[in-house]
Formats: sequence, C-alpha cells, structure tokens
Amino acid sequence: MEHGERQQRRRFVFLTALFAGCIGFLVLYLFWLQIVKGFEFKQRAKDVSQREVPIPAQRGEIFDRNFDDPLVFNVDSFAVDVTPGEVAPADLPTLFQSLSKVLAIPVADIQKKIPQKNYRTYQPVEVSSGVPLQTISYIAEHLSDFGGVSWHNKPIRNYVESSSLAHVIGFVGDITHEELQVLYNQGYESGDVLGKTGIEKEYDDILRGKDGTRFRVVDVKERRLTGEEQEVIPPVPGKNVVLTIDKRIQKLAEQALGPRKGSVVVLKPATGEILAMVSYPSFDPNKLFAADAGDYFGKLSLDPTFPFINRSIQSVYPPASTFKIIMTTAIVDDGTIPINRMVRCTGKLVFGDRVFNCWVKTGHGYEDLFGGLADSCDVYFWTMANELGVDKIDNYARDFGVGSLTGIDLPEERSGLLPTPEWKDKIKHQKWLGGDTLNLAIGQGFVTMSPLQMADMVAMVANSGVVYRPHLLKETRDPFTGQVLSTIAPEVLHESPVSKETWHTVQQALRGVITRGTAAPVITTKVVQIAGKTGTSEVGIEGQWHSWFAAYAPFETDKPEDRVVVVVMAEASPNWEWWAPKAANLIFQGIFANQTYDQVLSTLKPWYAPVVGRVE
Repeated sequence: MEHGERQQRRRFVFLTALFAGCIGFLVLYLFWLQIVKGFEFKQRAKDVSQREVPIPAQRGEIFDRNFDDPLVFNVDSFAVDVTPGEVAPADLPTLFQSLSKVLAIPVADIQKKIPQKNYRTYQPVEVSSGVPLQTISYIAEHLSDFGGVSWHNKPIRNYVESSSLAHVIGFVGDITHEELQVLYNQGYESGDVLGKTGIEKEYDDILRGKDGTRFRVVDVKERRLTGEEQEVIPPVPGKNVVLTIDKRIQKLAEQALGPRKGSVVVLKPATGEILAMVSYPSFDPNKLFAADAGDYFGKLSLDPTFPFINRSIQSVYPPASTFKIIMTTAIVDDGTIPINRMVRCTGKLVFGDRVFNCWVKTGHGYEDLFGGLADSCDVYFWTMANELGVDKIDNYARDFGVGSLTGIDLPEERSGLLPTPEWKDKIKHQKWLGGDTLNLAIGQGFVTMSPLQMADMVAMVANSGVVYRPHLLKETRDPFTGQVLSTIAPEVLHESPVSKETWHTVQQALRGVITRGTAAPVITTKVVQIAGKTGTSEVGIEGQWHSWFAAYAPFETDKPEDRVVVVVMAEASPNWEWWAPKAANLIFQGIFANQTYDQVLSTLKPWYAPVVGRVE
C-alpha cells in the first residue's frame, strides 16, 4: 500500500513539474515574443500593412544673374490616379473611357499604364499629370461616376522666357522606364519628374529636392483602412539656381539674330560666364505640358530645321575666315616669317595642277600680315600656310581648343573636328595633300567648330592666352531665405604658351579688321571699340554661305571684367544678308549703350545696305 502511494505521489509531482515547466516555457516564450522580439515583429507587421505614398517636392526655381523675377517657376497642378482594385474588373473599360474624355488623353495611354493583369491591385496608378484644377473639380463633383479615381498635387513648370532660353534651360518630363533602369540607384522612382535637357537635366540633382512620404495602412487586399493614423515625412524642396545669363542681353541677342537659323553666344572672357546663348529655331517648353503635347513633340521631332538642337554647342560649321585668327597667331609666334613680308594677291594662287581663287577675284594687290587679315586675303594665308606646314597649323589650332570640348555645363556638347594627316589616313583612307593644308588655312575643308568654341577662341586672344571654362551656373540659393549656398568660381581651362607680345600683335591685327578691313562698313557703333573677324563659309549651294562674326570689346580697357565676346553664326539661306556682323553691331551697341533692341535700331538706323554676293 505504501509502495503504491509513493508511486502516485511521484506521478503527481512529475505531472505538476511538467505542467509548471510548460507554463513557465509559455510565459518565457510570450516574454520573448512580446518584449524581446516585440519591436521587430511590430515593425514587420507595419511593413506588411503599411504603404508609402510619395509627396512630390517643389522643384527649385531658376533665375538670371540678377536674381529678381524667376525665369522658371512652379504652377500648382494635379496628377490623377486610378486604384483598379476598387472597381469591378468589368467596369474598368467604361471608367477608362470616361477618364479619356475628361482628361483629353487616349484610352490606349490609360490601358498601357493599367494592363489587364493589374486589374485587381489596390495600388494607385498615375494615369495623367498636369491636370488643371477645373478638371479635378469636375471629377470631384461627379465622384460617383469615377469610382477608384483619386488625385494628388503635382506642380508643373512654367517657363517665362518660353522661346529664347528654351535650349539653355531645357524642360522636364516624367521619368521613362529606360531612364529609371539607369537612375534607380540614384534615388529615382517611377512617376518622378526628371530634367530632360539643358540646365534642367544638368542640375537635376540640385533642382529636384527630396520627395516626402505619407504612410497609409492597408488590409490584405491592399484596401486603405480608414481611421488609422498616418505618418508623414515632409518633402524637402529643391534649391534655387541662379544662372550667369543676363536676360536683357539674352533678349537683345535673340532679337538681333531674328528669324534666321543660327546662334549667338555672348561670353565674359575674364570669367567664362555666359551672358547670352541663343539658338534659332526654338520651341516652347510650356507646350510640352499641354493637352496636345504629344502632337507638338512629334511635329518638332520631324521638323527639318531641327528646333530641338542647341546650335551654339551641338552644331558645328566650317569656321571660314575666322580661322585666320589662328593663322595670324601662328605666323607671329612662329617667327620664321616676317610680319611685314609682302605677298602679291592677283586673285588666284596656282598650286600644283589646281587654281585656288581668292574671294576677291581681281586680287588685293600687295598684303602684309595686318593687311592680309584686315582684307581677309585668301592668297596671303595660302602662301603662309604652305610655308608653315600642316603640323604647325594643327599645333596652334589645338592650342586654341579646335576639336576639343569646352566643358560647358550643358549636356550633349559637340567637339567639332581638327583634321590632321593621321586623321585623314585613318578615316578617309586618303593621303593628306597640299590642297588640304590650303583649305585648312582659310577654315574650309574638313575643319569644323561650334559657336561656343569660336567664343573661347576669341576669349583666348582677349585674355592674352588664358581661357576660362564657359559656364551657366552662377550660384545656388536657399528656396526659403534666398541665402547663397554655393557659388561657381572661374576655372582656368587652358593657358597658352604663346608670348604676350604675340597676343598684343594679334589684338592689333583684329582691331584693323574693324577700322579698315572687311567689317568696317558694317560695325558702325561708336559706343565701344571692337576687335574681331568676319567669316563666310561655303556650303556647296550656289549663292549661299554661312556668315560668321567673332569679336570682343572693349578693345583696350583697364577693367578686363567689363569685356564681352560676341559670336554670331547665321546659317546659309537663299536670301543672303551677311547678317552675322550686322547682328553683332546691334548687340555691342545694346550692351555698351544699355539700350533695348528698338532703341538700338533707332540709333543705328542707316547702318546697313543690301549685300549682293559673298563678302568676307
């Protein structure tokens, strides 16, 4: 009996201990779950049930160098979203039809963004942006007909100088799938607005700011749970950008060029700042946000005049007689040919079995260096080129930056071409001939330059051998206080080994082009002394030539920071006007007399006459 009682007692103790151990284990496990791992599991649950909704940041505004009225600012606008899971799949096609009419977009565009495989998702999908308040108000008033439709604030850009600065400032647009693949690791997401061209693209990281986030709680079907507290991380607006552009000079340059294919660059040689950059034809970036933006973009893309191209940096042309600035520098600095040596121009030069005709068929008579440049005598420079040789000419041209990028802070700059015997053998599979050297000497043949490269070439002369990197960004500012956050200091791009004495001689020669040479009849402004060079390049069409004028002013000054370089390139047209020096005359007058375009025209009224035939 006692033995049986002891066994029962043992069993009771064992079961009691086992039960107590289980209870203790459960208590410890609950403690581990709720206390030790509680925060982690709570965060997991939050991650599963919480969705992030971006709050777009205000994009920074863009100003000209005076920092007064913005050139680009933001306009309140909205984007429309559709949450497909909130609508019966059979009703979605009808909803798409209704939205198509209200938003004035093709149904196919909506269907592309919400394919049938996504009909049951509860994630909002943006189907249209740039929607005005009136449209949103209409949707809100008829919300019963637009189940699953919502909207959020998404500002759009307003470009004040809609044509003149279109190529400089550029425009923005929604990020594409291809762009997202490249930029995803840089913090970009689907639905973001991205700079596509110009300053908007170059400084997108400064302008875009940082989007905020609104967290909302959803159930297992991705449906939003009402009444749940929402966490909000506010957006950080982008910084304001101040350009080196002077909008007064920009407008003056635009009006001086007029409705002619070509470009104008106005540059401060002492710093590399771009005061004006004009390219025509242009486009209106504001229309890229309108209801018919697709049609407008397609029309521009097919336009044979290529309005999207910034001709100042993306088009290259034979420099023609402006290349004689390089030849003049080479002749003086090399020192093997006396600058007072006379060359007789009879209107032609016989070289081998070819006859090269000077632009003045009757000839210039006897010319030295100063007369040869002033009269732009081809025979003089052909003779000098034959004695210098192509290698020396190429070395000096390379020193001037021909064939090299300027490094301006704009995307897709072209470098032009400096031909060499090695280049011709590799690319053309042909031997370099003496005639190629003669063509190079007068800026024809294979050599090409952009207007901005031309501006740097003139700046090098004005600065006696120093070239600063051209730039458009002047400073960045706080969007709330206007405080300067960063400034761009002048950066030396290149220092030439050419002597100061040589530069002084070249400067005097360029002044002679204005006072007694080819530009004398056209450069009539009296407010400032100018030094520069004309150029007329062949395009292979009878009666048509490109017109160049590259110059700087004041010619002599104790304040080099007041100097400006003006380069005008007017592309060939059937109505030959020799417009480049005429436009530059207007621009110099307007800058240094502080006049508007209309005031300049009044001051210089009898300043031009019709021109027939090629003029250098």
